[in-house]
Amino acid sequence: MVIKCFVVDEFTVMQIAMISFMKWISRLVFGCYIWSKLEFSITDALRYIMGIAGPNGFGSKSTAEQVTEGISPSHLTAIITGATSGIGAETARVLAKRGVRLVMPARDLKKAGEVKKRIKRESPGAEIIVMEMDLSSFASIQNFCSNFLSLGLPLNILINNAGKLCRSFQLTEEKFEMTFATNYLGHYLLTKLLLGKLVETATKTSVPGRIINVTSVIHRWVAKEGFKFDDMLLPKSYNGTRAYALSKLANIMHAKEMARQLKERNANVTINSVHPGIVKTGIIRDHRGLITDLVFFLASKLLKSTAQGASTTCYIAINPQVNGVSGKYFADCNESSCSPLADDDYAAFDLWMKTNILVHKSVALN
Repeated sequence: MVIKCFVVDEFTVMQIAMISFMKWISRLVFGCYIWSKLEFSITDALRYIMGIAGPNGFGSKSTAEQVTEGISPSHLTAIITGATSGIGAETARVLAKRGVRLVMPARDLKKAGEVKKRIKRESPGAEIIVMEMDLSSFASIQNFCSNFLSLGLPLNILINNAGKLCRSFQLTEEKFEMTFATNYLGHYLLTKLLLGKLVETATKTSVPGRIINVTSVIHRWVAKEGFKFDDMLLPKSYNGTRAYALSKLANIMHAKEMARQLKERNANVTINSVHPGIVKTGIIRDHRGLITDLVFFLASKLLKSTAQGASTTCYIAINPQVNGVSGKYFADCNESSCSPLADDDYAAFDLWMKTNILVHKSVALN
């Protein structure tokens, strides 16, 4: 009889015990329904909760400063939408600390100015430019891009971070549903208008350009039969969470199709999508209620800090480990899997085509 022996250290024993406990608590707190809707495996959940590092050495507990430590990119310029609060503000702070010139388009210039002052107090040498832009308005986006391009600055990094979740049905100036228009259509147009400058800068400097679409794991809530373009623009019945999920799914598909096109034209620019994790941001604060407060009280230990929430964005923005990586979906600073629909090449191309036609009809583009 052969007896196999395994050396198990104290940490491994603790991990095994924690795994057993978390299998139980996950069912208790979240319920099987939530897990099935988000398609999480118990292994994925435990890796997230325990902060176990992925292949690149980072994980859910890593902060934006940690994933950019020792990286001092010189002469880089980044545009960050939604940098006036939450993850966007932390992304701006850390990139400025690393020496990146920041351009902060914002609807609320006063709020953006306050963020700029806070960053400058910590990093006096930081170069930060605040400019006006409303992502829900095509005219405002065009005006911002025109003003930015007139500055003659290079553009190395574009971070499409801003997010909006409208509880009630609202329309933009162009008569599109507000959440989908702001989160997806606005960023689509912004990227389209700035892509030439990104490619030009990458060609002149030989420094790869990077585009980051900040999305969400909630994109998994959208079933293929529910992904109808016309319904996204002007839904027959409105659900704020669904509109948000649709916009985040579209962000991933946009990145996937853009990556294919950039590769086809041999452009030295990459584009990736990132899920920042579960962070109590302004979107959550705007939707407070008994159920929301109860859920976040129970799940408080699972929430990321803002510093942790900004880590994946900062990692994709300047960490050399992702040089040449494009069209991928990242979570907790590591490449991850998105939903089958988000990974559908044909669906991504179809969405891009329909969006392109729509945008050209709505605005005058060269």
